[in-house]
Amino acid sequence: MSEIADFVHHNAAKVSPSILQGVHHKLPQLKLEFAEIHAPKFPHLVDQLELLADIIEDYAEGADQEIPYFVIAEACFALAYAHKQTHLIPDHVADIGFADESAVVRTVFIENERALSDYCKRHGLDFTEVTTEA
Repeated sequence: MSEIADFVHHNAAKVSPSILQGVHHKLPQLKLEFAEIHAPKFPHLVDQLELLADIIEDYAEGADQEIPYFVIAEACFALAYAHKQTHLIPDHVADIGFADESAVVRTVFIENERALSDYCKRHGLDFTEVTTEA
């Protein structure tokens, strides 16, 4: 998974405050888009994307400033990657179409488990609900 982690880190390093604001502005559209994902092989993907979207929203709106910016940057990259129409694996490929999105999102969760778990505790959310593997 180190190649994927490098991919996430490299692209997250490009997330500037203006890119964060752009992602924040698109969150309502992104949340609707993510809710329509049908990926039974990746049962936690939608919940994970929604949690990352909520974290970005809270950070951008000043409701939670305790999350480090690099975590926000990685979350922004994960959402942007999931939104892109061109992926390493096209979404329409049976059984594996969302494998690349899932790998990017899971990398963000694995690399930032403490910060994401702490966010969930502060907001009364159960972190294990979105991280339990099926």
